[in-house]
Amino acid sequence: MKISKSVLLDKKFIWHPFTQHKIAPNPIKIISGKMAKLKDENGKEYLDLISSWWLNIHGHAHPFIAKQIFKQSKKLEQVIFGGFTHQPAIDLAQKIVNILPKNLEKVFFSDNGSTAVEVALKIAYQYWINVKGKKRNKFIAFKNAYHGDTVGSMTLGKGFDLFSVFKDLFFEIKIFEYPSTWIGDKNIENKEKKILKKIEKEFKKNNSEIAGLIIEPLIQGSGGMNMSRSFFLQKLSEIIKKYKNILIYDEVLTGFGRTGEMFACEKSRTSPDIICLSKGLTGGFLPLSLTITTKKIFNSFLGNNFDKALAHGHSFTANPLGCVASLASLNLFKKEKTYKKIKKIELKHYSFSEKLKKLNTIEKIRICGTILAFNIKGFGTGYKTAIPKHLKDFFLNKGLLLRPLGDVIYIMPPYCILDKELNYAYKIIYEGLKKI
Repeated sequence: MKISKSVLLDKKFIWHPFTQHKIAPNPIKIISGKMAKLKDENGKEYLDLISSWWLNIHGHAHPFIAKQIFKQSKKLEQVIFGGFTHQPAIDLAQKIVNILPKNLEKVFFSDNGSTAVEVALKIAYQYWINVKGKKRNKFIAFKNAYHGDTVGSMTLGKGFDLFSVFKDLFFEIKIFEYPSTWIGDKNIENKEKKILKKIEKEFKKNNSEIAGLIIEPLIQGSGGMNMSRSFFLQKLSEIIKKYKNILIYDEVLTGFGRTGEMFACEKSRTSPDIICLSKGLTGGFLPLSLTITTKKIFNSFLGNNFDKALAHGHSFTANPLGCVASLASLNLFKKEKTYKKIKKIELKHYSFSEKLKKLNTIEKIRICGTILAFNIKGFGTGYKTAIPKHLKDFFLNKGLLLRPLGDVIYIMPPYCILDKELNYAYKIIYEGLKKI
């Protein structure tokens, strides 16, 4: 197929994320999106089965969110957030706090998931200096964790081979296994018990050095859509509380309905000390993120001079357009009865999983909310594993936007996806898997 002039210009000027340009195929130029579909410059349509990197929870170009952004753009598009405030930020902070666990009361704004995590790390680190006058230099994280691409968030992903080239930049962390589970996993209780025992041993021995523990609750995203149980999070929370330490939830992926509830902490009936939110926050329209913590932690940063203050900020902190997009997205949950859509998707995933079980080419089928994932056998494991190119091409040619994570194929559609669209996706995925 002839390459368009615009794609040639892209190849001349643009460096794409997570791309090896020497061997990557030409990018597809998308010109429009509507609900669960995208259209390219040649008129071909694609079902966006990963919500464009997990952002567009209500679908593309949702008119309700677009209208609210347009209205706000005629009033105030941006204002410095140091020493100033505005109503959209106030309204969003209040709305978020009201739907989170009661202990989470103070909202810090930034602009993406990585920076939300960086803020959490800085808050946890400085908290111990402010209250104890001593540094705690160690964080606890999990193998195959992905918390972002900035240096601090990459450090937390030290147990993930994606960032090995940067290891000399990392600070000290302690890594534990993530208690991954799947349908039919008979060893999960034993796995959880062993991991929890090791984590408690670490706190018992080195609590005075640990600044906090961070985890992707219920679902690890880029590390392979690994899923854990609520039981594990409840027991983990008990350990953190026992040793009076700080529990950080990275809900950049799991927030805003992905697990079946608004947040993974709600589904697991746990309450972290700090939570990081982004991705689905604005419904995919604009970059925005939140780091939310307790009043106790916030109060430790109060003082009569700047010494105890959190020295952190972003040019677009609490951008008014992003805030109104977030408010509109949250309003859609009630306006469009979104939870019914989420439950319907989950039930359809379970129904499709029964068919998938008949294939001997896949394993470890797992489902949580609107996410269905499974591993393909025979091509290795890990993010850098390459599943057959012809399988990726088959999906794309059939109009499915999927982005496998190494040997893992997953579906995470926008909540607006139609039954006929999801049924078509299942049909094509099954056909493709049979071709391996």
